[in-house]
Amino acid sequence: MNLNPTMQEMIEIFEDAKEFGAQYIAVKIEMDGFEKPEVIINEKENIDTKLAYYKNTYNEDLTHKYSKEIRIVNYSYGNSYDEFLNTL
Repeated sequence: MNLNPTMQEMIEIFEDAKEFGAQYIAVKIEMDGFEKPEVIINEKENIDTKLAYYKNTYNEDLTHKYSKEIRIVNYSYGNSYDEFLNTL
């Protein structure tokens, strides 16, 4: 896991997912006050729309623009849930 993930690195992962025809893209989000992180999984058809949302909603350091206690801490892609959940 990258200890200091950036928006640019996440963009590259989303682009790789499209290039390699991955079925899913996932992001791991930490929120203050929650014991465990949240994993959000989207199917390949949503990759562009979801990336546009993240670019609009998160800063370069992947903290939420309007709620600093929410941050993306990891991201991955794969062709099955099991394939990428182990990398998150």
